[in-house]
Amino acid sequence: MTDAADRTGPAPVMQHVNGALRRVPPSLLYVGGAAWGGWLFWLAATGGLGVEPIEALEHRYGKLALQLIVAGLAVTPLRQWAGLNLIPFRRAIGVLAFGYVLAHFLVWAVLDVQTLSAIWADIVKRPYVTIGMVGFATLIPLALTSNNRAIRRLGPVRWRHLHKLAYPAAVLGAVHYVWLAKGLQFEPLFYLGAILGLLALRLVPRKVRVAG
Repeated sequence: MTDAADRTGPAPVMQHVNGALRRVPPSLLYVGGAAWGGWLFWLAATGGLGVEPIEALEHRYGKLALQLIVAGLAVTPLRQWAGLNLIPFRRAIGVLAFGYVLAHFLVWAVLDVQTLSAIWADIVKRPYVTIGMVGFATLIPLALTSNNRAIRRLGPVRWRHLHKLAYPAAVLGAVHYVWLAKGLQFEPLFYLGAILGLLALRLVPRKVRVAG
């Protein structure tokens, strides 16, 4: 009885929420994410991000990427544990996360470091940059295969196995942020803890019927 109640308890609320979400096109996330990234770049170019606009823009893009990665990892646990169905938006969240990681990298490489030799030196000599680059490289095949054609070519099983690379990439991104921060700061540790917690939830067997 308890198990059945756990599975069906949130259904009345989730039916309305999931019904409303079905009317929201995922394309809105792409438009909103691209617009927000462009707005931040405009602020940086016009002095709206303070006295160190390049550093501020680099940080904002990186943090947004990490927030979207956390959001993407939360989709499955929310569906399993609360019955909230955000699956239609997961691809958009993942693509936007990669877009912000790419923007973070480009601001660092093109506007901050600026030369190939200095970029390579940072990657080799600074561990937090090395970790960040490994995480970035891990995300590239996921971004390239985040489309229906790739799913058909790889097959659903191989495609799902490939996209499990998102898990180590997320951890690497969080460790990059923790290592980058000076001293032990709460925010980077919070993101690392959130990512580890969301990954740990995948080890807990629980089936929840999705409402609506």
